[in-house]
Amino acid sequence: MTGSTTTIIPVVEAFQAAHGIEELVIVADAGMLSAANLTALDKAHLRFIVGARTTRAPGDLEAHFHWAGDAFTDGQLIDTITPKKGSRSERDKAVRAEPVWDPAKYSGSWRAVWAYSKKRAARDTQTLTAQENRARAVIAGEKRPKGTRFVTVHQGDQVLDEASLARARSLVGLKGYVTFRSRASDGCR
Repeated sequence: MTGSTTTIIPVVEAFQAAHGIEELVIVADAGMLSAANLTALDKAHLRFIVGARTTRAPGDLEAHFHWAGDAFTDGQLIDTITPKKGSRSERDKAVRAEPVWDPAKYSGSWRAVWAYSKKRAARDTQTLTAQENRARAVIAGEKRPKGTRFVTVHQGDQVLDEASLARARSLVGLKGYVTFRSRASDGCR
């Protein structure tokens, strides 16, 4: 979302001032999850809950994937951390459990909560199958290659990106959220 950092913060602050609201939580979809947007919200001491892009799951759930592979149970919640822009990962996959976010211990990270749903997995699988079929049709020359996921060019030929497809399939059913630091630790408002 180009320009959202330059517009969202002044709009939120003006709304707070106009309505006398001291505390408020920004809730947004994954389109707001750019590191720059989260950093700007954090620096402005604005609280947020933002949908995480599924592509962040392998890093955020590194210990889970290391110890349990892509096995999840319906309704499973995993509370962990995700690095802030410019921060190195503070996770240690040698430790079986995901790190529980603590603002003092993980100052270079935000809290990330991931949820698994069988219903979401079924829907995600159906979507990925349709995207794979479209990619195969593009490669076969049956469809135009306009914005096709899972098609890559290798030695001048369009080929199915098997690695990206496999990674996407390992993440079906997951939905993540990134959130602000805890009230006790932020000292603001």
